[in-house]
Amino acid sequence: MPQKLEQIYEGKAKKLFRTDDPNLVIHYFKDDATAFNALKKGTIVDKGIMNNTLSTVIFQYLEKRGVKTHFVKKLSDREMLSKKVQIIPVEVVVRNVLAGSLAKKLGREEGEQLKKPVVEFYYKDDALGDPMVNADHVLAFGWATKQELAAITKSALEVGKLLTAFFAKKGIRLVDFKLEFGRHKGKVLLADEFSPDTSRLWDMKSGEKMDKDRFRRDLGKVEESYSEVVRRVTGK
Repeated sequence: MPQKLEQIYEGKAKKLFRTDDPNLVIHYFKDDATAFNALKKGTIVDKGIMNNTLSTVIFQYLEKRGVKTHFVKKLSDREMLSKKVQIIPVEVVVRNVLAGSLAKKLGREEGEQLKKPVVEFYYKDDALGDPMVNADHVLAFGWATKQELAAITKSALEVGKLLTAFFAKKGIRLVDFKLEFGRHKGKVLLADEFSPDTSRLWDMKSGEKMDKDRFRRDLGKVEESYSEVVRRVTGK
């Protein structure tokens, strides 16, 4: 088992630790919650435990179906062992249903089923508010190669297809989600996490939000909603 060494990074939702294996790192999932580019801050009790559990289930599910990820194993309630990656500074958002910022931009009601999944790219920079960019920007600024961008887009759409079906079986509508990718030994891997922090999940019957929008919009029952997602996904 790799030995945990010093902390090398702390983000809004996780801490990252070096190990004595240069190819492996440990992710520690925090309870801190942020929204609107960290303008709103708070705590969601046991969020780190729930997000680690969900990310573990999702990464294992995707790996079994051919999606290459950084996941190695779950170490504890809050810690995950992962392959060390060089994060590509482009967040990938896949939208199945109109919601959030896109609904606001277009002046349309949330909940409209899109005729096809929409893939969006955002330059990963907190100071700039993660501005939306297109494929030409990604290539022009050298954030990813043409081959990497094609692989990322293909993987994102495949993840969307697999997880839409996965969550539907749990009575959850996968509205949209954010992914991050990184380079490991010359290969592009799905990285970061998959949780109610990084996706919109609605109850298929009631339409009730079960994700971080409950925190963003002060809807209440934040912990309860995260917990219900965990219960449905894990059956526990």
